[in-house]
Amino acid sequence: MINLEAELVLDAKAELGEGPVWHPAQQRLYWVDITRAELHSFDPIARQDAVYSVHHQVGCAVIRASGGFILGLHNGFAAFDPITGSLTMLADPESRTTGNRFNDGKCDPAGRLFAGTLGKPGTASLYRLDANLHVEPMLRNITCSNGLAWSTNHKTCYYIDTPTSQIAAFDYDIDTGAIANRHIAVEIPAADGLPDGMAIDSEDMLWVGRWGGGHVIRWDPKTGRKLARIWVPASQSTSCAFGGQNLDLLYITSARSGLTTHQLESQPHAGGLFVAEPGVSGAPVHGFAG
Repeated sequence: MINLEAELVLDAKAELGEGPVWHPAQQRLYWVDITRAELHSFDPIARQDAVYSVHHQVGCAVIRASGGFILGLHNGFAAFDPITGSLTMLADPESRTTGNRFNDGKCDPAGRLFAGTLGKPGTASLYRLDANLHVEPMLRNITCSNGLAWSTNHKTCYYIDTPTSQIAAFDYDIDTGAIANRHIAVEIPAADGLPDGMAIDSEDMLWVGRWGGGHVIRWDPKTGRKLARIWVPASQSTSCAFGGQNLDLLYITSARSGLTTHQLESQPHAGGLFVAEPGVSGAPVHGFAG
């Protein structure tokens, strides 16, 4: 197995850094600090980070084709314009559920947003937000909805419900956005930490952040084999996204949440933003079509 090291590019000290997404037009990396209710915009050339407060816990941010972003907030989907700071609520599919919040989310190759919630065991769900802003529930009885990815031929959707320690695979209908025929692609050993956010590369291999593991692992979803590991000097390694002009850099978010004072002393860069050169490029980034 190949072992690599991640380099710190931003000592952000995020409380709960998550949801990195590369903006090809701007050549910037956007990411969120969930509990601090912040959307971040990182310029890798200047190594400068801009911060936008959205005043709500924000689990994910995806690029919107018409400009700005769609956010998965504590209480539903919203449109956000970073230039004006305007936030427009679009839908709240869990308005009758207390204690849940939105977590990770990504757009499929057709521009639909898939995002799920987390909460008490079995109370969360995965939703699909279509371009016409219709919300469709896709999976129920989830606990911590997390990583999402689509194969390069658009025929398979991969999904993580963190406590299961599995990467599930579904047959995917790109014309309708339907998922079917769930099966388990990868069983993740407990020693590797809990699976969190996920990215897919141009060879259809999956890269998964490890909450409590301090690394990102590359998995072959066809065989379930572990292929490579990127060591991160932050045990709460949350998510990853390919970026750079050629999508050949892997950016990795992390968190300080859940660490003791002693652990924070031994991990001074916990909550930082890291980067590695994985030796493979990522799949193209898809924005929201609405």
